[in-house]
Amino acid sequence: MAQIGYSEKVLEHFMNPRNVGTIEKPDGYGKVGNPVCGDLMEMYIRVKDDIISDIKFKTFGCGSAIATSSMVTEMVKGMNLDKAMKITRNDVADELDGLPPQKMHCSNLAADALHEAIKDYKRKKEVKK
Repeated sequence: MAQIGYSEKVLEHFMNPRNVGTIEKPDGYGKVGNPVCGDLMEMYIRVKDDIISDIKFKTFGCGSAIATSSMVTEMVKGMNLDKAMKITRNDVADELDGLPPQKMHCSNLAADALHEAIKDYKRKKEVKK
């Protein structure tokens, strides 16, 4: 995998992903996929006082997809929802010390899955009002 141009951080998050799994009855859930490469990501969040108190993911995809999912969970745990919504694919790639250009779409998926989970949480919150 190093020949592709993965950083040590990418390899570490791929080999030892953080926050893998699901959350029973999550406050927010997001699912995104890329039909071209076949990657599929699911994010589950628990929210308390507009702060992401817990986050888990399940990803079916390449090493970059797994690493970016793992990194996103590390980046946003304990973060305010509005700030988490501003996480971009470049933010994720930067935290991983870069991604090969052909793998940048993976970091986009991780950010998208997070954003979908937050939107789902906000939709559910509006319905309760």
